[in-house]
Amino acid sequence: MNPWLGYRARQSTSNTGGTVIDVTRWLAVALVLVAGCRQSPPVPEDDGQLDAVAHRYVVLGLGLGRHDANYVDAYYGPDSLRARAEGDSLSVKGVQATAESLIAVLGDSVPGYGDSLVAMRHRYLRVQLGAMAARARMLGGERFTFDEEAQALYDVRPPRYSEAHFDSLLSRLDSMVPGPGPLTARYQRFRDRLMIPAGKVDTVFKTAIAACRARTLNHLALPGNERFDLEYVKGTPWNAYNWYQGGYRSLIQVNLDFPIPLDRAVDLACHEGYPGHHVYNVLLEQELVRKRGWVESSMYPLFSPQSLIAEGSANFGIDMAFPPAERVAFERDSLFPLAGLDTALAERNAAVRQVVERLNYARNEVARRYLDGELDAAGARRMLQRYWLITPEAAAKTLRFIDTYRSYVINYNLGRDLVADWIARTAGNDEKARWSAFGALVSAPHLPRDLQ
Repeated sequence: MNPWLGYRARQSTSNTGGTVIDVTRWLAVALVLVAGCRQSPPVPEDDGQLDAVAHRYVVLGLGLGRHDANYVDAYYGPDSLRARAEGDSLSVKGVQATAESLIAVLGDSVPGYGDSLVAMRHRYLRVQLGAMAARARMLGGERFTFDEEAQALYDVRPPRYSEAHFDSLLSRLDSMVPGPGPLTARYQRFRDRLMIPAGKVDTVFKTAIAACRARTLNHLALPGNERFDLEYVKGTPWNAYNWYQGGYRSLIQVNLDFPIPLDRAVDLACHEGYPGHHVYNVLLEQELVRKRGWVESSMYPLFSPQSLIAEGSANFGIDMAFPPAERVAFERDSLFPLAGLDTALAERNAAVRQVVERLNYARNEVARRYLDGELDAAGARRMLQRYWLITPEAAAKTLRFIDTYRSYVINYNLGRDLVADWIARTAGNDEKARWSAFGALVSAPHLPRDLQ
């Protein structure tokens, strides 16, 4: 997520036009983030210690996944490490103890490696292992407050917002959403006019995906054989999911349990695909797993600091691919007609969306109060309905997500805002610099603390 301090990228021109950043060259720029770490006397390289820790880290993560089905989001590394995890058959306590022992091996400071990217790797492994140990403690029955959990798992302390803050946003919306009756009812009627007819979902989504991909390839060079498959499902706690398969391939699933509003097409196409999760995983595989041989990047532990980078960059990736004015034009001129919807709604919907997006932090507050025991399930659903402007059915589904993923909810909004602020500080408004920063962010072992 940063720009480039006098470093000149190698550029080429894509077949869609525009500047393409060779991410390999931009990795050097990302390394400025480790400059503030305490340094020991220089050593030539990592002397194999980090490789040994990384292999054990993967085995531990796969082992913890045997106790927590949601823990390992993706793994495409050596089968031998999976077999070792199965053979070790560590208990949750065993995973915790081993992770803590590896943290001790890595020490409190980062040695002065000859390669600064290796220093980033050292830091990354240490912090990821800390989150792994914390998740093991949770699975072992230890209780954390919402804020403690977010800090331990995602390397951030989430901000707090009062109900007065959300009430002020509702007041702004009140004059923007047309029609009679309470705001929630008016908002739902307005959204109903934006739902994609079931028979047109696939066409609309594939059009949005193609546009997000073309815009991303104008700025980032991706492997020629990258691809993803799109699949529609029902009965999941999430709206969409990217299952990275390795080999530069993803499976992206979209949940059809509820009607899908038109603006979710661009959201999901960018977030799950380009320049979101698919691009993030592809570039990590290319730059770290294949070029560097760093096996730890072949495993993605969901409950870890990596998720704030993944979700934050995926959500901000929407704005990277489609700056607000360009998004309105694309939706109005391409997607609305494809869906058979009234194009006159496009501008109003964009204005409403900008305010509603700030209400996303209400889900964090509901999760905090609910998980900390300040709200029961009924109270949590009521608060979601009021401040997220959703139906009782959607509120129940959202609460199921919170039950499953807990403080993970912060990664979407806080992660997005941290990425946005970081890029603004380092790249300003220059489009080329912003894409350079984004490319460097999603192709190196960054941590949330790098963004603050």
